[in-house]
Amino acid sequence: MPKFENLVKGQMQIMDQLLFLQEEIERCQEIEKELLSLEKKAQLVSIQETIAEKRKDLAVIQDLFQKQTEQVIQAYQHIETASSP
Repeated sequence: MPKFENLVKGQMQIMDQLLFLQEEIERCQEIEKELLSLEKKAQLVSIQETIAEKRKDLAVIQDLFQKQTEQVIQAYQHIETASSP
């Protein structure tokens, strides 16, 4: 049971990271819109690079989250199997 609990705890931490990165991407996209309207090209390139980096980070974390989800399911199934007569 501790393994399952640890996996779920890790899952929650990853979810927090996913939400944080999504918020950061949205914030950067708002800045991107402002810079586009102000036609500040140098700053625009910088924020676009930041958005690209955060999207890569998000993809990595999403992949990790998916793998952890599979581990949680397997751990739960193991618990269920072990407690069946």
